[in-house]
Amino acid sequence: RPFEAGARSLPCPALPRPEPELGGSFRRYLARLGTLRPRPGPERPDGSRRTELHLLFDQLISESCGAAPADVCALLVQACQLVHLDQEHLVSKVCQLIHLLLNRFQVLVDEENLNFLLSYCISALKQCSSWTHVEIVQALAALVYNNGPKCQKHLPDLLGKTGLLVQLSDAAQPNVELRRAAVRSMANLCLSVPEQPYLDESYRSVCFQTFLSVLQSSKTSDVDDITFCMLLQNALKGIQSLLNGGKMKLMQTDQIGSLLAVLKKCMFHGLPGLSIEMPAALYPVPLPQYDQRLPAKQEQSEAATFKRKKSKGKQKKGEFVEEGRDLSDAGNESALGAEMMKLHLGNVQKSPGSDPRSRHLSSRYPSWKRISSSESEYSDAEGGIQSKVRSYQANVRQGALACFLSAIKSIEKRVLYGYWSAFVPDAPGIGSPQSVSLMTIALKDPSPKTRACALQVLSAILEGSKQFLSVAEDVNDHKRAFTPFSVTIASSIRELHRCLLLALVAESSSQTLTQIVKCLANLVSNAPYSRLKPGLLTRVWNQIKPYICHKDVNVRVSSLTLLGAIVSIQVPLPEVQLLLQQPSSSGLSNSGSTTPRRSNSSEQWRKPLPSEGEPPDNPAGCTSPEPCWLLRLCVSIIVLPREDSCSDSDANFPSFSSVYEPCPLRLEALQVLALLVKGHFPMAQSYFLELGEVACRCMEEMDPSIQLHGAKLLEELGTGVLQQYKPDSGISPDQRVPVSVVVTFWTMMLNGPLPGTLQNSPHATLQTSACDALSSILPEAFSRLKNDQQILCVTLLLGLNHSENPLVKAAAARALGVYILFSCLRQDVMFVADTANAILDSLHDKSPNVRAKAAWSLGNLTDTLIINMEMMGQSFHEEFSDLLLLKMLRSATEASKDRDKVKSNAVRALGNVLHFLQPCHIANPRFREAIEESLQALISTVQSEATMKVRWNACYALGNVFKNPALPLGEAPWTAQAYSALSSVVKSCKNFKVRIKSAMALSIPSRRECYGSTEQFCHIWSALVVALQKSEDTEDFLEFKYSASLRTQICQALLHLLSLAKSTDLPVIWETITENRDAIKSYVLQYLKSGAEENEAGTHTDLCEREGVLKGAIEHLGGLEKQLQGKARVRVSVYLTERSDVAGDKSMPPGMSRGPGS
Repeated sequence: RPFEAGARSLPCPALPRPEPELGGSFRRYLARLGTLRPRPGPERPDGSRRTELHLLFDQLISESCGAAPADVCALLVQACQLVHLDQEHLVSKVCQLIHLLLNRFQVLVDEENLNFLLSYCISALKQCSSWTHVEIVQALAALVYNNGPKCQKHLPDLLGKTGLLVQLSDAAQPNVELRRAAVRSMANLCLSVPEQPYLDESYRSVCFQTFLSVLQSSKTSDVDDITFCMLLQNALKGIQSLLNGGKMKLMQTDQIGSLLAVLKKCMFHGLPGLSIEMPAALYPVPLPQYDQRLPAKQEQSEAATFKRKKSKGKQKKGEFVEEGRDLSDAGNESALGAEMMKLHLGNVQKSPGSDPRSRHLSSRYPSWKRISSSESEYSDAEGGIQSKVRSYQANVRQGALACFLSAIKSIEKRVLYGYWSAFVPDAPGIGSPQSVSLMTIALKDPSPKTRACALQVLSAILEGSKQFLSVAEDVNDHKRAFTPFSVTIASSIRELHRCLLLALVAESSSQTLTQIVKCLANLVSNAPYSRLKPGLLTRVWNQIKPYICHKDVNVRVSSLTLLGAIVSIQVPLPEVQLLLQQPSSSGLSNSGSTTPRRSNSSEQWRKPLPSEGEPPDNPAGCTSPEPCWLLRLCVSIIVLPREDSCSDSDANFPSFSSVYEPCPLRLEALQVLALLVKGHFPMAQSYFLELGEVACRCMEEMDPSIQLHGAKLLEELGTGVLQQYKPDSGISPDQRVPVSVVVTFWTMMLNGPLPGTLQNSPHATLQTSACDALSSILPEAFSRLKNDQQILCVTLLLGLNHSENPLVKAAAARALGVYILFSCLRQDVMFVADTANAILDSLHDKSPNVRAKAAWSLGNLTDTLIINMEMMGQSFHEEFSDLLLLKMLRSATEASKDRDKVKSNAVRALGNVLHFLQPCHIANPRFREAIEESLQALISTVQSEATMKVRWNACYALGNVFKNPALPLGEAPWTAQAYSALSSVVKSCKNFKVRIKSAMALSIPSRRECYGSTEQFCHIWSALVVALQKSEDTEDFLEFKYSASLRTQICQALLHLLSLAKSTDLPVIWETITENRDAIKSYVLQYLKSGAEENEAGTHTDLCEREGVLKGAIEHLGGLEKQLQGKARVRVSVYLTERSDVAGDKSMPPGMSRGPGS
């Protein structure tokens, strides 16, 4: 470059010593520049002036002392004012100055100075010779970095159709350095700034296409490898910025396919021993495509590729960062995927330790790494260049993977899974090579950071894939003309297991090892193991066991996470049950490792507490002669002192005492223990009291996170017992945890840290969990607690209901809703009243979550009112406050206008309160208006377009209203509105469960007078007949499973109406039957023949019961015949009798008949 030689030949005086104060030297330079006032016009300065500017700029370029951003900006503006555009050497040098100073001191230019400097650079690009353009564009890149929103008025010049950056980044640009600088400038413009507007869509599209074309281009012979890598990195950084900052959503198939194709190409850029050909775009197909390696580049042996050189602790420093901002983005959006490497537990320091099983693998690794320095054909200089090239190529691969991770978040999962086979391995066919995938990188890439990036991308793909993978199924019949998609996915899942377990064995980097285990955990959480052949989980289980003893904490934590994923698989798998019952040493003998440490000492935590009438050595439900290995391991990690010294990765937890294991490990062990109790309670219940002691010890500690997970473990233990005692649990009484043991358990809790946690904790989340735990107490056990302990529980909850924290208040309101159903508490009028006042207070809280929990509890409380009314009769009515009842009615009416989560339980409460009202309440003028408003609220909710749950509860509530004989049903104006609303819903609601509940409500009134006039009665009848005919009409296939229950309920409602009909109702009834004779006939027959089945309400109706209902209707209609003696009226009973005979004949055994007189 012409000016450089001349500039370097000038005598350069000694640089002045920098002044000690910040920016002192810069202010001196600024003063010197101020004395050199710019001359107007095109005249050149004399030689001495030009020399002085060169010297001054050289001194500034070499300046290393700190400077204030304002001084830097002022200096750069002054420098540009001094240099005219026709002085190209000085223009070039001042642009170097802009580039270097802004990068060196990380200065963001303010908007006023930015406009001036950008205008200067744009003008320079238009006027100066091409040899200056690289420096000018580099200055431009530094100026626009994180300043995109301030550059709006310059965007047409830069990114318009004929914009400077668009032209300079074109593939036809012969100067690759200039093209690279232009792409970098464009990428810096794409960086997002929080709370600032982003690029317009047109500019985003231009940038995206530019970056895409750069990534699609191939390296020419005149471009060196490092420059080409930098070009690719800048383009990848730009796309990542568009995806992250611009929230760009990839919707078009061609756009997605083109991007994924170039990302896959760059993912393998420079990977030793591998070269792939990629098309311009990938297409969403279920099988691999365009994905074959070049024959000349295929690996000699698959086994050799799985082996890598063991880490020596000190890694090669091969990751070069170009010019400060070119690749690093000051920690915000790194194209190298720095954010991909953040671990969930924080940035834990890496440990060089590795699994002992990898010792025998250290001699097998890719061939390019086998060349020692003495055998190499390269000189030392050439070897250094090769190392640098490999480092830059690794950076490209990491950038592509980071970009892919951002793309995954920008593509709908259902669209992304169309490209599954392009990135996820599948079992290779006989005689064909394995397709390249993300696992190829995880197994073969020499850079541990790149391997970790690939695994994190794979984890992101697997996350949320449960529905997609649910189609997978193993089949035994392989003799088919084609491979079903389900078999292809099953094969892919098996291959993923195989490859990840191979990577686990071969990996030496602790950070990458952590990602492998996390990826396995994601796979286990989403794979449908119930549809696959058993054995996959066993291999994972046995192979992960030794890593629980790994010296790196993150590896140990992720290993526990994986075991937790296995035990939390929802469908109970026999394979998992067998794994949990294995002795502790099972599965380890073939792995070259020993049984995990602490296995003997872990027995110390077992201190059996004998239950009443039961030997201490055999707790209830004990099925295993020795504790579950995983349960024992978790408990030992949580409560036992550590046995070895602190590892390198423990250094990030200095606040925690070295007596116990690191906090993240103990937290993960607590979570796994909670999952084990939740999913395998019969196995955990053998150690019920001991696990309660573990929860107590955790809640007594100082660390709030340990306390929190101790409370969650306590809640799971309580919930497990509750599930056992449910009537429909199917667990025999002798297999349950005895009530006496549960009483001992909760006595220990209430005498321990639980009350103190609830009263004094400064941590709201911990208080909330403790509150949830207290609500999981078994009612039978609560009634057997000491009186003072019962009072303690109730007092704590009533007090917490006044908490200022919405989380705590919501948990307390819910817990009160649980306690109000306890038989020993619900008959205590004072407790019911106190609870009602507390719940009503929460129902008016500003937090929607608190109101939702309070509404649920109010529904439970009103259920209690109905139970007490039926069991205690008038005495409970007399003791319960009328004023409180009126307050409940008004509050529930108001809550029924709230959001759906509140409304669904508010209408349930309304139905119960209206059912509970007595004649004295209804006659009371104070109640009259409230009753009318509440009924109108229920009717409008039934008719509304609210969610299914809300409308279902509203129909249920109206049914409850109809049960109150004190209400003027059939006479009051609201009656017609209620029946009309239910009739409309039963005919036309899209949700069949709501239709069922409305039909049920219509069949509740027990007297004909309750249905009102003949016109109204016949309207209800006609609506039910229409609903019966429409019982299979639905657009949602999922509703079909409720159609049989709907028909059953409608038929019951129709027969109920017939059993109450008056003579004046029969003409319309007969007319309806005549018009729909065949349809009604088939449905009634189906109803009578369907036998025993459970309807949507959960009640059983058998054949005899149904025939009894039909017989009652026939007898009632027969009585009307005798009164009327009209032929038209008789036909209804005759019609029903015929249907009954037909159904009876078809239900009788062969060879039998009813006879002619039957």
